[in-house]
Amino acid sequence: MNSHLQAKKRKGITLWPLIAATYFMVSGGPYGLEEVVKGAGYGGAVLLLLITPLIWSLPTALMIGELSSAVPAEGGYYVWVRRAAGPFWGFQEAWLSLAASVFDMAIYPTLFVAYVSRLFPGSEAGWHGIAIGAGVIVVCVLWNLAGGKAVGDSSLAMLFLMLGPFVLLTVFALLHWKSGGGISPAPPEPFGFVAGLLVCMWNYMGFDNASNVGGEVENPQRVYPLAMILAIVLIAVGYIIPIGAMSRTGIAPQVWTTGAWATVGGQVAGHWLEIAIIAGGMVAALATFNSLLMSYSRLPLAMAEDGLLPSVFARTTKTTRAPWVAILACAILWGACLGLGFDRLVTLDIVLWGASMVLEFVALLLLRIREPELPRPFRVPGGVTACALLGVAPTVLIIVAALHSRSETLARINALWFSLFVVLAGGGVYLLCLLSNRKLVGNAKKLRPEH
Repeated sequence: MNSHLQAKKRKGITLWPLIAATYFMVSGGPYGLEEVVKGAGYGGAVLLLLITPLIWSLPTALMIGELSSAVPAEGGYYVWVRRAAGPFWGFQEAWLSLAASVFDMAIYPTLFVAYVSRLFPGSEAGWHGIAIGAGVIVVCVLWNLAGGKAVGDSSLAMLFLMLGPFVLLTVFALLHWKSGGGISPAPPEPFGFVAGLLVCMWNYMGFDNASNVGGEVENPQRVYPLAMILAIVLIAVGYIIPIGAMSRTGIAPQVWTTGAWATVGGQVAGHWLEIAIIAGGMVAALATFNSLLMSYSRLPLAMAEDGLLPSVFARTTKTTRAPWVAILACAILWGACLGLGFDRLVTLDIVLWGASMVLEFVALLLLRIREPELPRPFRVPGGVTACALLGVAPTVLIIVAALHSRSETLARINALWFSLFVVLAGGGVYLLCLLSNRKLVGNAKKLRPEH
């Protein structure tokens, strides 16, 4: 029995693999920050990237640290909200997260194809791009079927592969000070502070996704709080240092359009670094999809175990305990979106995901009030008042993002109204589930929180 328990323990996700998986759930590297540099200039970009984690990521990390150490479970934030506020709100938490994933997850195979096409022009044309994107999904499905530990360990390896070219870029940028190829610096183009902040928020969001594999993490009470803080530091350093180094080269901010990391890398060090940065983008897209598939697939698993989804979603593989039905269902859903060509709507992602995060802050406060004796190896310092205030800044930023989304459209529908429709639809879906299955009504009553 002891040997069996030890073998089971060795299969858990440890600190650095969890940090690496969290990194890709949140960031995927400096790719995507080019427009911030172009609009705000080097100094403005660095300032935004310093401020954002303090008011946006740090409160989230503290919240996750306490809840993950107190209630480490598969399904993470769904379990927290359900325990604190009941099955209806737990269902809404999962609904909002999965709905946001539909507009987010299909883009990563598409990004992978875009990077491949830079190395092999024409590979994205016609059915080839769809086939490559589908291949990425199949690879990640097989990877996830090997279990959470396999995904975490591979994330750590891919983190080194992805960051390597940026380390080299930083070194060459510092060695080739003011060698901007004759391009003289110029004032940055007008760029709204809110627009830049939203891009930075998008590049710092998703820490709570790491909570969904709480049942597979070794010593979660210690590992989660440490992993969240170290992941924030690693992500911020990975953003700021390369941009800071590039500011010394004399390359003007105006050249920083989407995909410019590879271009400026080639200009500073040569074509070989351009290729390396492009390859790093492929690794980042693959690793991000892989890590998020691991996270999101635990939501249907946890909900099925609670009886709020059909029991088939609770089926796992015998050896790795991976939720294979949930993994396949998520992969098929996202794969069906490959050919739709969604443009990334940053504010839409922030609003839907942000609404779920607000529920998590509410769960933090409710559990402090309703279950004060719940063991909390890590606590947000300051008591109930601090828990109430912790979510204020992120909530304000989410409201700003929602108001900003009025200027964007999706399928000719105002993005703000579209977001509100998705939020309200969650209640309707929950009621339909209850009406279609009487067993769910009984389960919902059993899962109501005690007051």
